[in-house]
Amino acid sequence: MTLFREEIGQQPEVAERVLASAAGPVAEAAAAIAAAEPAGLIIAARGSSDHAAVYAKYLFEARNGLPVALAAPSLFTLYRRPPDLRRFCVLAISQAGASTDVVEVVAEARRQGSVTVAITNDPASPLAGEAAFVVPMGAGAERSVPATKTYTASLLLVALLSRALRPDAAFASALAGVPDALRAALAVEGALEPVVAALRGASRLAVLGRGYNLATALEVGLKLMEAAYVVAEARSVADFLHGPIAIIEDDFPVLVLEAAGPTAGEMAVLSDELRRRRARVVTVSDRPAPGPLGVRLATGLPEELTPLPFAVAGQLLTAGLAAARGIDPDRPRGLRKVTISR
Repeated sequence: MTLFREEIGQQPEVAERVLASAAGPVAEAAAAIAAAEPAGLIIAARGSSDHAAVYAKYLFEARNGLPVALAAPSLFTLYRRPPDLRRFCVLAISQAGASTDVVEVVAEARRQGSVTVAITNDPASPLAGEAAFVVPMGAGAERSVPATKTYTASLLLVALLSRALRPDAAFASALAGVPDALRAALAVEGALEPVVAALRGASRLAVLGRGYNLATALEVGLKLMEAAYVVAEARSVADFLHGPIAIIEDDFPVLVLEAAGPTAGEMAVLSDELRRRRARVVTVSDRPAPGPLGVRLATGLPEELTPLPFAVAGQLLTAGLAAARGIDPDRPRGLRKVTISR
């Protein structure tokens, strides 16, 4: 078993640890944010953490009414023209906490007097040293290059921070169900085998999601590129309809991620249109009939939390494709575990 696949399997236990240990740091960060009464949040991140930030944008805006913008870190480093952050709280998400540009966003925010929060897997990292409040991921050492458990731990901590800012009994109960939902996701590995077979020879595909699972589409697209060497065009369904759908031709593979909620009807219509255009549509869905080449993922979670088990399903698909194509996902060519960017 590769380290990648091994760490995919550790995620239910990581989620249980996060739920058991994160309450204190999350409460402190949430109290500071609430006391500041910010106009909104600025989130700094790179790579997989950037996709966690996209998820955070949807969650904080929908649940907490907080406008969220994603930082442009190069403005803080290469251009040396940071924006005025004084009316905002700044949240950084980083597995290693070592990327220079993300660290500099937080450092500048503190210089301007903003509340700064870091979600990181390394409490001794440069990022943790700059942030006023640190929320540890607690995922344990992640040895494979592609992020797995640190990604879902990030999503879960974002959700816990959202709940702390706006307590809700139903949402708290749903959060407690995340570890079992991740176990349910791991259980679909066998059902993914026909999907792996259908995509084994693909050199390119589209990955589509919307709403909370736009983040999942972006993350799964990244996984497929870095660990299975498939060129993956990851898009919102709405953006895909605004032009990229023109790439669809006979047998073009499209992975559709759909969860029950306001976006479900549009996703179903899109899938029908893609099949009309003779695309090879692969669906991961929590609805009973996901289509002829689809996998049902019964999560038991509200739409806001489905990106966690859906991400696991995407990781399993990537692991299966990497194995089928003879690729070692632990050592993607040209990549290291920690990427330093400015």
